[in-house]
Amino acid sequence: MTRFGLILCLTVPVLAACAAVPKPAHVTLPEAYESGNLQRSAAAPEVLDQWWQVYQDQDLTNLVEQALANAPDARLAAARLAEARAIRSGALLAFNPQGAVRGNLNRTETDQISGGSPLLSQSGESKTAAGDFQVSWEIDLFGRRYFTRKVAKADLAAARFNAEAARAALAANVAEGVFQVRGLGIQHSDAAETVRIQTDLYDMAKMRNSRGFGSDYDLDRTAADLAQSQAELARLTAEYQAAKRSLLTLLGRGPDPIASLSLSEALGSVPQVPASLPSDLLQRRPDVRESQARLVDAMGRLTLSKLAFFPTFTLLPGAGWSDSQNKVYGSTVSFWSMGGGVSVPILDQPRLIAQLGVQKARATQAVIAYEKTVQGAFAETDNTLVRLAADQTRLGLLTDGEARAHRASDAAVLSYKAGLIPMSAALEAERNWRAARSAMTGAKITALQRSVQAFKALGGGWSADLTKRTSK
Repeated sequence: MTRFGLILCLTVPVLAACAAVPKPAHVTLPEAYESGNLQRSAAAPEVLDQWWQVYQDQDLTNLVEQALANAPDARLAAARLAEARAIRSGALLAFNPQGAVRGNLNRTETDQISGGSPLLSQSGESKTAAGDFQVSWEIDLFGRRYFTRKVAKADLAAARFNAEAARAALAANVAEGVFQVRGLGIQHSDAAETVRIQTDLYDMAKMRNSRGFGSDYDLDRTAADLAQSQAELARLTAEYQAAKRSLLTLLGRGPDPIASLSLSEALGSVPQVPASLPSDLLQRRPDVRESQARLVDAMGRLTLSKLAFFPTFTLLPGAGWSDSQNKVYGSTVSFWSMGGGVSVPILDQPRLIAQLGVQKARATQAVIAYEKTVQGAFAETDNTLVRLAADQTRLGLLTDGEARAHRASDAAVLSYKAGLIPMSAALEAERNWRAARSAMTGAKITALQRSVQAFKALGGGWSADLTKRTSK
């Protein structure tokens, strides 16, 4: 092959490789969320790293920290991170000198049965020992090691942020579970009191009916109300128990008795979500950072696919020793060698071009996936904040209604004690109050859980300390 032909074989694929560049990601976002609740001042990172402390709830803090330390989801995330760290180390070691020390020792006993001259007989014992150390070391002239390191670091970063996303989801699930258990406990107590009230009303209706002062309609109506309240109590009893079991499972204590889960009864108040801008969202959310790391990984692999068209130069030093002994003669030999090799992928070019096309498509997919993740993160946060604002408005209205129903119940009790109204009217007022309180409790559970989702959506929950340790 002429010099021009060789240059042409090497240059054409490289020029084709340089043309394979995906379009850059388009991640332009609005300057503010539609909810209008967020200001331009960004929250400090430490505010969101342990967002559960904002609730000032010691039970919640203890359970979240317990889950992050011991729960299966947290341990699984840590194990996957350790795997990614080991894979990164293995990828970089491939460019170090490779070789193995080889040795052998042979002992041969020979008996010449017939023929030959006695002076030249091959009979007898011979011993041979030999050893060598052959090394292969790729000389990186085109930056393959640099881009391999870049890809390995991106893989580790993606695994790290994936682990942080798992930890953030675990913390959020535990917090939502705590609020769910507490709220169901309050609703269960209200349902039990409602059953008591409905039982008293039914007993009164039954007594009035037996004395001819009440109609069958009133008796059937109170019996139906009692049946409904008993059915609701049965449902809440099962939900309450299931919520406790689910929370124990999140904590890694699934087989423990339900009675071992001890929580205070107070739901607490819905905290204000710290302000954060869309740019901070991009910097904080683990899923966005993971998608960004996978984009860097894909672009690095694309570059490595381009570098595969270039020659590979290898340094091949070696050394050895051998010793041979028999009854006639013996010899000891040592040697060393220094060589080199070059590999030019001439006939592999169609395969490399196909691989380059595959990697270009994967890089394009990574760009699109990054855009989708960023836009999805913005939409999730905006939707969560809008719903949280609506939840807080609804909670305020139901809280005011519960307070009025409570005052009406207290007034009915005083009127009954004064003989102004019958007991049934007082019981009805109390039942209405407990129904209003149950509705308010449900709204508060929703608002508290939504606030947890807001903290998570804004990028809270990942550990800065763990990020520093795993980046080393």
